[in-house]
Amino acid sequence: MTGQSYPDSYYAATRNPDPGYPALTGQIEADVCICGGGFTGVATALSLAERGYSVVVLEQNRIGWGASGRNGGQVIGGFSGEELMAKRLGQAARDLIWDIGWLGNTVIAERVEKYAIDCDFKYGYMDVALKPRHMRAFEDHYAELSRRGFADAIRMVAAEDMRSVIGSDAYIGGLINQRSGHLHPLNLCLGEARAAAGLGVRLFEGSQVLSIEHGAQAVVTTPGGRVKAATVVLAGNAYQQIETRQLSGQVFPAGSFIIATEPLSEALAREINPLDMAFCDPNYVLDYFRLSADRRLLFGGRCNYSGRVPASIRRSIEPRMHKVFPQLRNTRIDYEWGGNIGIVVNRVPVIGRLRDNVYYSLGYSGHGVNMTHAAGEIVAEAIGGTMEKLDLFERVGHWRIPLGQALSGQLVALGMLYYRLRDKL
Repeated sequence: MTGQSYPDSYYAATRNPDPGYPALTGQIEADVCICGGGFTGVATALSLAERGYSVVVLEQNRIGWGASGRNGGQVIGGFSGEELMAKRLGQAARDLIWDIGWLGNTVIAERVEKYAIDCDFKYGYMDVALKPRHMRAFEDHYAELSRRGFADAIRMVAAEDMRSVIGSDAYIGGLINQRSGHLHPLNLCLGEARAAAGLGVRLFEGSQVLSIEHGAQAVVTTPGGRVKAATVVLAGNAYQQIETRQLSGQVFPAGSFIIATEPLSEALAREINPLDMAFCDPNYVLDYFRLSADRRLLFGGRCNYSGRVPASIRRSIEPRMHKVFPQLRNTRIDYEWGGNIGIVVNRVPVIGRLRDNVYYSLGYSGHGVNMTHAAGEIVAEAIGGTMEKLDLFERVGHWRIPLGQALSGQLVALGMLYYRLRDKL
């Protein structure tokens, strides 16, 4: 195997044993060739294998090497652009968009149980408010969740009750949702890859896709071999490097960074997070945090659109953690890491077709754990001839920012300054 190994992170250090997968050599054939071995690629492969397709997955580095194995581990239903999507497509599409937003959570829970995936999956999530306008938005969302049948899984928490759910004075209230939760993302991805392999999916690591020769039977070329397939799926997300002529200018890499503390005592862990939930604030430049299975606080955020990695991730993130949890000022930081997530300007995932037999799915804008799994089902259904869900995403339309990926990324970074100012209001 060639390609990069996993970057240092808490997840890489605590990943389950995995067999590793060889690099592709020679020529093989399959019904579907998937380019990318993160959540999108692996989830789609498993969805297709469950439907009886022969599938090949090509990953440039390791399975789950990118954001799939480095993210905050928060399994949050919905996606940021669903309201915009519903407005554009009309009332008739609203119910299906809502169902899509929660599809990934359902798929994950079913697969964890069905394939006995050890990934510390646990329900419990809370949106926390910094300002009164946040609480007003949460109250509206609470009403919608109640109308959709979530009443038994949600509750609003007022300021005077916050100490019962979080050991911090940083927030003025929030909304708890017990149908979202958190997990070890790299172990989920590796577990799904193992399940896919058990169903006959052939996975290859260290196998960068160099080119795609289009036709009724596409030919996908890597440094060591070729895959002939009736259908191709592009699943590179923020690391997408092929078919850039058609896809560039729609999805932009944004850096997100996380630190992990030393294991906390039971008493301290119970003090700061008594219900063992994942938390996220609603800012555009946000903070998110949760406890790991071994009681470390994983605290992340400070998303940037400039492409620059902080000189010290710890020095960038740790003051934010101390602001929320002053009681952790003397706590050791054991891990610090970061990576790129795929951001779309309108926050609607970019899912569709380049040709009749070439599909793509990328750009989850911070909701990747959930939406990659929804996308896997959407693409698998489309390959099987059921286009209803995929058609919704193709109809939305996305702004394409010109001038090349690097310069257009800087324009996005400039535009995000506006939202950073909004966070402060």
